[in-house]
Amino acid sequence: MASTLAERVLYQDNHLIILNKNAGELVQGDKTGDKTLADEAQVYLKEKFKKPGEAFIGIPHRLDRPVSGIVIYAKTSKGLSRMTNLFRVKEIEKTYWAVVEKAPKEKSGTLNNYMIKNEKQNKSYVSETEKPEYKQAILHYRLIASSDKYHLIEVNLETGRHHQIRAQLAHMGCIIKGDLKYGAARSNPDGSIHLHSRRCKFIHPIKDTEINITAPCPKDALWQFFEGAS
Repeated sequence: MASTLAERVLYQDNHLIILNKNAGELVQGDKTGDKTLADEAQVYLKEKFKKPGEAFIGIPHRLDRPVSGIVIYAKTSKGLSRMTNLFRVKEIEKTYWAVVEKAPKEKSGTLNNYMIKNEKQNKSYVSETEKPEYKQAILHYRLIASSDKYHLIEVNLETGRHHQIRAQLAHMGCIIKGDLKYGAARSNPDGSIHLHSRRCKFIHPIKDTEINITAPCPKDALWQFFEGAS
């Protein structure tokens, strides 16, 4: 287990460990009780550093289960509190790649909508106009490559709403491949969706140095085509 995870470590120091999450993995525990990436990280750190007790793993942010890419964990309580604050004050640049079924009408632009989460459905809904209990959702996008059937969109988030990219792109008419919840024609065989947390950039909250990480895409043929084409 530890050696497999070692291949997916994108960055590590005394306070942080940044991993490339596989689609289908849980960032943290939920009602399913399934094993999580955090559990794997704890085992990896315990074995690598020969810790006598459990290794500390703090979770400053989340990534949806069917999504792949960058996940930041904290190895210390100091790292956790400071990374949590960086996410809260939006001082982390996050770039996602989404493979969609239909190209956007404009090759680049900004989506500025309002969103609400339906807890029972675990789904978010988008409105063009402000409504009670809806929260503003802003993202910037650009089309960066196309195949015969699909299109690669790069997304930069300005806000961090539940399922924001999935819901806003679908609302624009650009449904993410495999995302049945938001209107995809069919699911992916492995239950993933073609959304990947590609890059993150931030000033390390303790070392005060710039961290700039890129996560390789999943190994399926479509992702590999777009990684090579972009």
